[in-house]
Order: sequence, then structure tokens, then C-alpha cells
Amino acid sequence: MTASSQAPEAKGFRWKLVAPLAVWLVIYLWPVPAGLNVNQWHYFAVFAAVITGLILESMPVGAVGFIGLTVAGVAGYIDPDPGKSLRWMLAGFAESTVWLIVGAFVFSIGYRKSQLGRRIALVLVQRLGRNTLGLGYAVAMSDFLLAPATPSNTARSGGIVYPIISNIPRIYGSEPGPTAGRIGTYVMWTAFAATAVTSSLFFTALAPNAAALAIAKKTAGVEVSWGQWFLGFAPLGILLMVLVPLLSYLVCRPEVKSSPEITEWAAKELAGMGPMSRNEWIMLGLIVLAMFLWIAGSSPDIHIPVLGSNFVNATTVVFIVISLMLVTGVIEFADIVSEKSAWEVFFYFTSLLTLASGLNEIGFIKWFATEYAKPLAGLSPSTAMLLLVALFFWIHYFFSSITSHAAAVLPVVLAVGSGIPGLPVTTLAMLCMYSLGLMGVISPYATGPAPMYFGSGYIGKGQFWGFGLLFGLLYFAGILLIVLPWLQMG
Repeated sequence: MTASSQAPEAKGFRWKLVAPLAVWLVIYLWPVPAGLNVNQWHYFAVFAAVITGLILESMPVGAVGFIGLTVAGVAGYIDPDPGKSLRWMLAGFAESTVWLIVGAFVFSIGYRKSQLGRRIALVLVQRLGRNTLGLGYAVAMSDFLLAPATPSNTARSGGIVYPIISNIPRIYGSEPGPTAGRIGTYVMWTAFAATAVTSSLFFTALAPNAAALAIAKKTAGVEVSWGQWFLGFAPLGILLMVLVPLLSYLVCRPEVKSSPEITEWAAKELAGMGPMSRNEWIMLGLIVLAMFLWIAGSSPDIHIPVLGSNFVNATTVVFIVISLMLVTGVIEFADIVSEKSAWEVFFYFTSLLTLASGLNEIGFIKWFATEYAKPLAGLSPSTAMLLLVALFFWIHYFFSSITSHAAAVLPVVLAVGSGIPGLPVTTLAMLCMYSLGLMGVISPYATGPAPMYFGSGYIGKGQFWGFGLLFGLLYFAGILLIVLPWLQMG
């Protein structure tokens, strides 16, 4: 390769590397807004630079987040005490959600090594693979059926759906990278976009839903049952479950449209695999165990005497199952250590989770929400409602945790709404709570399963941000144009 052919690539790399630094410098030198101190504003400059680096892929995503975390920690933006600053930097590595994501990758190893994931994928392809769109509906329906009884979308989409569907693209010769567009991008994005919908459709499909309802009850006296929650969102939720595979098909434009011969090939491959092996049966049993513990362990009415507690954290379940996978020989510890994608996501998401939580810790989010809400007092109730819901939805770009988002922003939004004469606070609360699952689609760190799909290699980094914005706009429009009128009719 000649030097001239390398020049454009090198120039592009330098530009992408400099751009985050330019964003940081511009914000850093900008006059500090009223209501913020220098530390808060400079911390935001670091966060904005990190997000810019992620969007432009200035370097590997784990490196971008790690560097940003280091800069914020060394500068003492969260705490000037070096020891406390270090503890803040390391806090994200102990977050249960991060380990749940890593555990989901390990589940994928078990599916892959035992061949259970390939067998299930072949069955799906044999029955539904003649048509790519039909395969997309099967993927979305899998999440839909699991959602009502799986209160963690990371466990549901990351631990159950992802490990299975990650085997499907390879059957069509679609691998991460250049051939991802054959069918892999479509399958992965459909699964991710669908879990955002089911997380809002069912009260028990997303753990932060319960936390948000508790906040709404305390702040605005809002109380809704499981059925009321479902019926309030059903007109949009069911419509989106029908549309998401089709819209993903139009946006992702898979190269494989139909493949009649693939179903015959899948049948032959299944026959060649023979009966289920020992490791397949063990893996199937462990996944059933995980699902039971995720469901029963989250219910206060079901006692699990072996575990000595009614409640089992979703991440604890992952540790239990991985330990059993090691003991039974389904996987080896060397498999876990060598799973590069898991550890890349680990560093990436840990850094982003910590940086995003820092915005809330230093008071930047509260300041932003309060400043945004100040001018709303003189507006009509309908206009104020629209702008408050927009604030609640799109401010999620500053968060990597839906729970922390609900805890930080929902009380502010409801307090502002309560002070506007004629604004129905109950409706405002419901619109915000219904946003929690949907907003998870907007970025590669917006919800638990996002880093897995982002790191799969099937969805380009730039594609992920673009698809996220597009579907985020669609979901947000649905809340205002379908859910809002529906709630007002009730």
C-alpha cells in the first residue's frame, strides 16, 4: 500500500482524535452559567468530550470512557480529596448492572460451547427463516413473551434473547464487520428496539418502573395497578410490537430478503447434530433455573428456602448459574478470561455509568432540569406538558442508568408540573413513566442490554447512534400522539 493511499485514513483519524478535545476546550473556556460552579461546568466539558469521542469512534470505546474517567478523577471534579476521588472512579466496577452484562456474555459462551444456541437458532431458521421479516417478528415476539415475568431487561434481552439470536446471522454467512449487513444488523437491532418497547408495555418488565411509580405516588399521589399500566400503554405498545420488525427492516435494509433454501439446509444441520448432548441439556436446565430465579426471586410472595431469602438480585442469579456452568464443565474459566468482547464492554460501560452518575452527584442534572423548567410557568398546560415530557425523555442522553434517571429527574418534573395551574399531574407522571423503557433505545449506554448489542460488532458504532435517534423520535412521537390522547380519554 502506498503512502498516498494511507494519508486519508491517517488524516481522518487525527480529525476524530482532535474533535473531542476541541469540544472539551470550547466548553471548558466558555463562561460558567449562572447557578453552576467551575467544577460542575468543567466536569460537563469532560462528559461532552467523552460522548463526542464515542460518536466519532476516536479510539476504542472502552479507551474513550476510561480516559474520561481518569481525567475527571485526577482533576478532583467530584471530590478534591484524592482518596475519595479514587473511590468514586472505582465505584462503577462494583455496579451490579455491569456484572449482569458481563454475565450475559458468559451465558453466550455456554450457549455457544454447548451448541444449544446453535440448535435453537437452527430451529427458528427452519421454521421462520424462509423470510427475513418473519425472522424479525420471531425475535421481537421472544422478548414480548418473556417480558411480563422478567423484571430485568438486561437479564431478559442480554441473558436469554441475545445469546440465542447471536447464532442466527452466522447461519446466513453474516459475521461482525463487513458482512454484518447481510442479516446480522437487522436481527440485532430488532431485538434491541423490541426490548425497549416491552420494557414500557409491562410494569414488571423493567425494574425501574416500580421505583418510578413509588416516586410518582409520593410526589403526586399517583397509583396504578399492573392492568392499568398495561391498558394505558397498550395502544402504542402493541402497535410498536407490530411495527418495530418492519421499520427495522426498512432502516437496516438486510441484504438477505428471503432464503427458501436456508430452511432445508437448517433441517439437514439439525439432523446432523443428532439428539441433544449432555452439555446442551445442562445448559437448558441452567437457563430454566435462571429464569425461575429471576421471576421468583423478584417476587416478595415467593419464598426460596434454599437461598434463605425471598429476594434474589438478578446479578446474583448470574453468578449462581455461571458457577454451575463451571462446575458441570459446560464452560471453562479460560473461556471467561478470553471473552474479549465482554471485557471491552465492561470497561466501556463501567466508565460511562460512573461518568453519567457523576453528573447527577455534582448537581448538574438538577440544575439543568430546573433551568429548563423555569420558563414553563407562564405557558399553557398542554405546551408545558409537552416540554416537560420532552425534557424527561431526551435528558436521558446524560444517563446510563434508567433507575438513577427516574430518581433524579422525575421528582423535578412532577414538582414543576404541580405548580402549573390546569396541568394534569397524573397524566404527566404516566407519560414520564411510560418513557422509561422507550428511552433506552437512544444511545449505546442508555439501558442495560445496550452495551451488548453495541459491542456485538453487527451494528456499526455510527449506525447505533443514528438508529437510536430515529427510533427515539418515533417512540417519543408515539407517546405524545397516541398515549397522551388515550390517557385524556380515560
